[in-house]
Amino acid sequence: MTPTRLSILFLLSVFSMTATVRSADPKPGSDWPSFRGIRASGVAEGFPTLTTWDIPKKQGLRWRTALDGLGTSSPIVWGDRVCITTAVSGKLDSNLKIGLYGDITSVEDNTSHTWKIVCLNKKTGGVVVDTTIQTGVPKVKRHTKSTHANSTLATDGNNLVAMFGSEGLYTLDMNGKVVWKKDLGVLDSGYYQVPQAQWEFGSSPIIHEGIVVIQADVQKDSFLAAFDIKDGRELWRTPRQDVPTWSTPTIHKVGNQTQILVNGWRHTGAYDFKTGREIWKINGGGDIPVPTPVAGLGFVYMTSAHGQLSPVYAIRETATGDISLAANETSNAHIAWSVPRGGAYMATPLLYRDLLYVLGWNGVLLAFDPRTGERLYQERVGGGTTAFTASPVPADGKIYITSEEGDVFVIKAGRTFQLLATNPLGEIGMASPAISEGVIYFRAGKSITAIGQ
Repeated sequence: MTPTRLSILFLLSVFSMTATVRSADPKPGSDWPSFRGIRASGVAEGFPTLTTWDIPKKQGLRWRTALDGLGTSSPIVWGDRVCITTAVSGKLDSNLKIGLYGDITSVEDNTSHTWKIVCLNKKTGGVVVDTTIQTGVPKVKRHTKSTHANSTLATDGNNLVAMFGSEGLYTLDMNGKVVWKKDLGVLDSGYYQVPQAQWEFGSSPIIHEGIVVIQADVQKDSFLAAFDIKDGRELWRTPRQDVPTWSTPTIHKVGNQTQILVNGWRHTGAYDFKTGREIWKINGGGDIPVPTPVAGLGFVYMTSAHGQLSPVYAIRETATGDISLAANETSNAHIAWSVPRGGAYMATPLLYRDLLYVLGWNGVLLAFDPRTGERLYQERVGGGTTAFTASPVPADGKIYITSEEGDVFVIKAGRTFQLLATNPLGEIGMASPAISEGVIYFRAGKSITAIGQ
């Protein structure tokens, strides 16, 4: 073999290895690989985003693609694809009930459903993957605000991981071919005080270093578990003594240790990524935790709201052991600061440009100094009658807040409140948006809408 040919083969092998590494490493500002993007931050900087748009006039509208079925899962973005889950009911009138209400009733729908994964071309909205995962009658009923496709996909650029609760955990290749499936049993994340009120499952999977992590806080036998993404082999499982929650875990590195951060009621805390061993825990707060933990600035920020309490915690990332606050305490050696009320029921908090934002279910937005807990402002978006389920996302110095009625409020990031614009989507908005290269992808009603320049 000639030296020239050897050189060419060497360069090709180097290029191949480089491409493989690049495909497994999300690009900030471009890739949005799981719920709330990279490390659940919700942040996608580096590109300008629109302040105003008009969908009927097609001003700022890149594309809108119809979706069959219902889902509150968020879009994910990798490379040139936007992917989503959906569940199609056999009932023609299947829909969601929005608004501020406390009805715990389950939806009666015993028709056969179809669970699907759909991927679209990021630039055109054209369908490139449409895979049916499962068909049959759901094993668990849903809430009127819930669907049978609540969990957001996760990807590492080579695999798509889908969690459909009682219908199973799946890994697919990027062309939509199922690689493996695991039946995790009946996973009912309904109301713990009224077990017959079933609400489906809400926690989303995450991927880190070839491992899939699942938080399954359910009515019976709650657990945190890790699976090999190649074959679904269970690597470890840690039982959790907690009530049903809807929170998605977060990966956070502290020194040389990678931690899994989880929200809860009886057991909010951190676990070792390699072993599932508990590192620290705290109890109390809202008794139906939904928001995902957020980490940054040396802290872990936790919030919840339901029942009598709605706390916000700033926990030092070096915490160990039981760090629960004593009566009338707002801080201790491991909790830098906390507030007993002001936390979020649904939305994940936002750490952006050195400020912490917490959005209430009723549209009340609070801004805190994330290091001290000083409340900088408390303002309401919306008219006080609409609900907010989607988590806020920021980009380009702006924060985008979507109401269930489908209005997107654009807030200027900063220490004072400033509403820049209100933009209707024309459909309900219960899923948190994704952002990629300055384009915002909304799951609005039964469509995905791309907004950008």
